[in-house]
Amino acid sequence: MKLTTMTQVTVDGVMQGNGGASEEDRRNGFERGGWALGRGDDETTTFINQTYGRADAFLFGRRTYELFAGSWGSLTARDVPGWETVLGALNTRPKYVASATLTDPAWAGTTVLPGDLRTAVRALKAEPGGEVQVHGSGTLVRWLLANDLVDELTLIVVPVVLGQGARLFPDAGPDLALDLIESRADSKGVTIQVYRPAGRPQYATT
Repeated sequence: MKLTTMTQVTVDGVMQGNGGASEEDRRNGFERGGWALGRGDDETTTFINQTYGRADAFLFGRRTYELFAGSWGSLTARDVPGWETVLGALNTRPKYVASATLTDPAWAGTTVLPGDLRTAVRALKAEPGGEVQVHGSGTLVRWLLANDLVDELTLIVVPVVLGQGARLFPDAGPDLALDLIESRADSKGVTIQVYRPAGRPQYATT
């Protein structure tokens, strides 16, 4: 399977607390949650639904898994009009969690990846199918990129600058070149950028 990631970020790269509940993630004094709620138009909603709909499996870091399990895992289609495809995919497709401490996941269809994570993810990618998708899970996404395990990286950029919060890419980390394979902007200013990792960047020499 191809491993793809999808992350909502602000213009200044923050991914923390994007969901509908402002109390969702208050780590390190974060106070500006819910910044992505209602920001995209119908085309962006369709894009997200279609993306989830083609997933054969999902891979999560523990924090994002627990957030999703506590929300999507307990909702019905009546609760999320317009997002039925996302709800159906999350509740019917296999879910894998990268965690050394989670032992008894309550969300049906969940498997905790055992042992060496690199080996486990490579084995998952080697299984037949279309896509294993990673949503949110910033720490996991960074690790997957650093270990050359990501095939496509999608960023949904919301036109807001927060000035605080955990960013997808911190101040220091490994470098990575990206090839842009798709880009679009919706009527509300949300942009969707799909990239393919392309090794290390080339730097100017003197």
